[in-house]
Amino acid sequence: MKTIKSIFALSIGALILGGCSGHFATNSNDIEQLNNTLNNKLSSVNATLAQQQIIAQSQQANVLFDQIFQENLMASPMSQTYMGIKKDYGQWDSLTQAQSEKDHQKNISDLVRLESLDSALLDSQTALSYTLFTDKLRAKISDYQWRFHNYPVNQMHGLHSGAISFLINAHSIKNISDATAYISRLHGLKRLMVELTQMLRERENKGIMAPLFVYPYVISDSVNVLKGAPFDNNEDSPLYGDFKRKIAKLELPKAQYNTLLAQAEKALLSDVKSGYSTLISYLREQQSRASHDDGAWKFPQGSEFYKRALQITTTTEMSADEIHQLGLSEVARIHGEMRQIMHNVGFKGELNEFFEFMRTDSQFYFANNAQGREAYLTQATAFIDQMRERLDELFIVKPKAELVVKQVEAFREKSAGKAFYNRPAPDGSRPGRYYANLYDMNNMPKYQMEALAFHEGIPGHHMQIAISMELEGIPKFRKYGHYTAYSEGWGLYTEFLPKEIGFYKDPYSDFGRLAMELWRACRLVVDTGIHDKRWSRETAIDYLSNNTPNPKGDVIKAIERYIVMPSQATAYKIGMIKILELRKMAQDELGDKFNIREFHDVILKNGPLPLHILQQQVEAYIKASHR
Repeated sequence: MKTIKSIFALSIGALILGGCSGHFATNSNDIEQLNNTLNNKLSSVNATLAQQQIIAQSQQANVLFDQIFQENLMASPMSQTYMGIKKDYGQWDSLTQAQSEKDHQKNISDLVRLESLDSALLDSQTALSYTLFTDKLRAKISDYQWRFHNYPVNQMHGLHSGAISFLINAHSIKNISDATAYISRLHGLKRLMVELTQMLRERENKGIMAPLFVYPYVISDSVNVLKGAPFDNNEDSPLYGDFKRKIAKLELPKAQYNTLLAQAEKALLSDVKSGYSTLISYLREQQSRASHDDGAWKFPQGSEFYKRALQITTTTEMSADEIHQLGLSEVARIHGEMRQIMHNVGFKGELNEFFEFMRTDSQFYFANNAQGREAYLTQATAFIDQMRERLDELFIVKPKAELVVKQVEAFREKSAGKAFYNRPAPDGSRPGRYYANLYDMNNMPKYQMEALAFHEGIPGHHMQIAISMELEGIPKFRKYGHYTAYSEGWGLYTEFLPKEIGFYKDPYSDFGRLAMELWRACRLVVDTGIHDKRWSRETAIDYLSNNTPNPKGDVIKAIERYIVMPSQATAYKIGMIKILELRKMAQDELGDKFNIREFHDVILKNGPLPLHILQQQVEAYIKASHR
């Protein structure tokens, strides 16, 4: 391949011989013109070569990004299932420390592979991917020291209940092979629960145990797995009932159906029962040693851990004190807006009295029975359908994946959160799901339904997560990535957004929107209170009860959630504030040129981002719009 220097020499010769009509140039103007021509040609050659290098290096980088993502995906049978891949369909992930160390070493190796790329020779989109991937790997490697600082089993999540939910909601059965894989996973639950028990043992040896209140929840959830047929003579257990329903749809010959059912019964009565009995026994034993200490401060190096947890969750450098003060300020502001609604509806009394009225008046609650639950699901779906009709006013791109509203399953509803979202399958075989926990309808007031549906469904999590999965031209690790402040900030922002186009016409529903924003503002106060300022569970419950209209049961469940998930609750308000901040910046800078649909496109078109990088994207959008 010719070098730039040789190309330069050839160009000189060609121009001198072919450009001077058979004689040498002697005029100074001719020489100057010749030099300019040569410089222009050289610049063009250099630009072409540089562009070719950028294209080649960017292609190499994107191949590597997807290669690493695929390697990690194929090392996780459960992740494969969530992605609609059936290669290791009958297997579970490994929970051992050996596997954890293996994953850690792979992260180190993957970072070396990425750093072998020349990041200066990447196009802008690939350069963003490079920054996100290398930053994420460096964080994982650095944070390996905190791998024991969590509760593998708690009332919010954990494979004691997660494995059951996984089989019911993710493991589809379309043929005999799928059914056999399901039975294989039933057998595998013994190993999984033994490994989960070992995780608890390892953490206890390091001084890390869940608070005492956690144990009745997780023991109950685990015991529920073994209730019902074939373990006793009652209605089908969760897994047995699920397997029956799924294979019934295959319309198999009776003998084949009975054979599969017998195999499932055997797996349930042997390995499922054995595995869960091991876990339940250890949980009961550990319960006797648990304490009422609730905050992360009790962990080894607890203060350092919580500081890092806040950085990861918020993608900022905000301290616990700064977050605490921000929460207090936001609580005061929202209380002021609530007082205005209280006056508008003609309520006479103080704000706390209005809160009590909203907590207790029967007009704000569905009946606590099957009809009430069905009515809730119907109305929540209607809110989402109404919002779907208005999306073109706010968005350029809309999700292709379907969304359904579902009730949290009975086996886990007592301990599960108030509401949550599960992403759809990439191949369209499973829709996005907004789960509402209807265990106690007194904890699900009507006036919060609208905001809750927008947050979990459209234009909230389903909008953001489904669009991210469907993006083209970005690597898979970004499509399926996650930054809590970004995703939950978007969820909270999209509770507010519909108000700007005429939703929340009922003042009580608008009060519910504010109540949910207030809830997230209070989270800043209580999360830092519990984990940094050593508040007790009871102190945190009192603060949330006194400052929000939420029912007591709702308050208790929330505080218990914040205790077992240090820092997670701070993401919502900090993310929302940043998005509103960036929107105002764009409006102020662009004036009449500002377009809300374009702004939302900027927020969504790159998939999940840390907040400081999201700001860079908005700044680039503003700059480009000025041209």
